[in-house]
Formats: sequence, structure tokens, C-alpha cells
Amino acid sequence: MVSAISTHIATGAACIAAQAHLCFYERMSSHLDSLREFTTIVADTGDFESIREYTPQDATTNPSLILKAAQMPEYEPLVDKVLAEARVEAADGDVMAVALDKLAVFFGLEILKIVPGRVSTEADARLSFDTQATLAKAQSFIARYEKNGIDRERILIKIASTWEGIRAAEELEKEGIRCNLTLLFSFHQAVACAQAGVTLISPFVGRIMDWHKAKTGSDFTPAEDPGVQSVTRIYNYYKKFDYPTEVMGASFRNTGEITELAGCDLLTISPKLLEELQGTGGDLPRKLAMETAKKSDCEKISLDEKTFRWEMNEDACATEKLAEGIRRFSADTVKLKKFLAEKLQLQPA
Repeated sequence: MVSAISTHIATGAACIAAQAHLCFYERMSSHLDSLREFTTIVADTGDFESIREYTPQDATTNPSLILKAAQMPEYEPLVDKVLAEARVEAADGDVMAVALDKLAVFFGLEILKIVPGRVSTEADARLSFDTQATLAKAQSFIARYEKNGIDRERILIKIASTWEGIRAAEELEKEGIRCNLTLLFSFHQAVACAQAGVTLISPFVGRIMDWHKAKTGSDFTPAEDPGVQSVTRIYNYYKKFDYPTEVMGASFRNTGEITELAGCDLLTISPKLLEELQGTGGDLPRKLAMETAKKSDCEKISLDEKTFRWEMNEDACATEKLAEGIRRFSADTVKLKKFLAEKLQLQPA
């Protein structure tokens, strides 16, 4: 009898311990959960399933991501539908131009069914030095979204942070078309964007680090990472001088870069790094905050075109990476055109 009671007590205690152990792990947050407390998470992908899995607030795409997604077998029916519609819409016009625009917007529309916030759609990189053409492309994208019942408040038009791109964004913002200035590698690009009143900038953390690593042959700890330091400087400057432009760190190479920027307005993160953050337990300390930024030691500056171009010339990293980024996105647009052209030939006229 005593043995039975002892066994019953031991079994009960084991069950309670097991339940407590389970509750502990259920309560334990991941780095991704912790990051969400003070930073808006944005998915850097065109893959709908990845977006569903990590439930970000916003999502962003670019020509490289659209090319990758368009070639995935699961999206073949979507691409075929876009091409068929483009053939009808273009009639005797430029079917390929219509197809490229429709595909970018169609991916955006599908993403907006998943995320509660905004999606970024990128203007053709080949327009990066043409203000008027960039304006027309952005207005065309917005017209397509609005035709599909999407308010322009949910769309960010991605534009390269050239002087011409920044001027286009300045005009678009006056029309209520929100802009995401991308391929941003320097403090002076960020200052010019803030002066222009753009909604959001995307400084490319990993590509800045890539450049410095290639030049020096050195590895960097997350805190010493030149890309991390660049975004920290921009964040502090914006907050100290009350610029409403949002800072969204982008192009990450590892989770260390991300955790060093915890507290940044937004961070756009690839599915691979989102998975790593989700799989890492524990809380993250906040690294960027308004209170710290207000105490930062920086002076307000003003840029005109001449000063902007000179400062870009003096910043080898920004000059080289901006040019490289435009070439890379342009090349992927050409690859996407070739891919779509081959599919168009297979479709009945």
C-alpha cells in the first residue's frame, strides 16, 4: 500500500515537473519574437510561403527576388496568367513591357493578401538616372494597384538612391505616393533622402561590409561591422533632428548584424536569417533607441546637388556599390525578360 502511494506521488510529481518544463519552453521567446517588440519585421522575399511562415508586417521585393520567384514551379500558373493578360492588354503594343509591370504588381497583390502592412515594388533599375521616367513608372505601378482596389498607402515604390532617383521620390511623395529609397550606402545619400521627405530608406548593411572586407581582408565583429555602424549613424541623425523618414536596414549577411540593429525602425530579412532568429532562444537587448539618438554627437547638414555628388565621389564604397547594385538589378531584369519571352513563345497567340 505504501509502495503504491509512493509510486502515485512520484508519478504525479513527474507529471507536474514535465508540465512545468513544457510551460518554460512555451514561454521562452526566440530572438525573432524579442526583435518584434521594438522593430518592424519585413520579409525580403517574393516567396509567398516564406512570408506566410514568418508573418512579417511588411514585405519587399526587387528584380532579383522576382526573377527567382517567377522561376519556381509553384508559381508557373501565376506567371502564365500574367503573360496571357499582358498579351491582351498590350494588343499591338509592347507586350514585354506590360508583362514586366504586371508581374511586379501581381506579386505585390499576392503578398498584400498575406501581410497586414505594405509591400515595396521596385522601379526598373535602368531608369535610375532618369527622373521623369522614374516618375512615370511609379505612377503606372500605383495606377495598377489602385485598379485592383489597393490603396496607395500600402505601396512603397523602390527607387535607387541616385540624385535623380531622390528628386523623383520628392515629387512622388507630394502626390501621396510613398517611396523606399534603396541601394543606399552612404550617410549623405541618407541625408538627401531625409531632406526630400521620402517615407523610407533601405541602407544595405551587408554590401557595405562586403566592400570593406574585400578592401581590408579583415573580418568584423557585429559591433564593428561598417554596415552596422553606417545604419546606426543614420538612425541617430534622423531621430536627433526629428526627420520622419523611416530607416529599414537591409541586405544582411548574418544574424549578428541584425541583432546589433535591434530597435531600428524596420529590418528587412531573408527567410534563411528569419529561420535562424526564430530558432535562437532568449531575449535581445535593444541597441538603437530614440533616447540615445537624441544625445548623439552630430551636427545637422544641408545638401545641394553639387555637394551630394562631391560627397558621393569621396565615398568609394557608396560609389562602387551603388553602380554595382544598379548593374546587378538591371541584369536580373534582362534575365527576367528573356525568361518571359521564352514562355510567351510557348503560349498560343
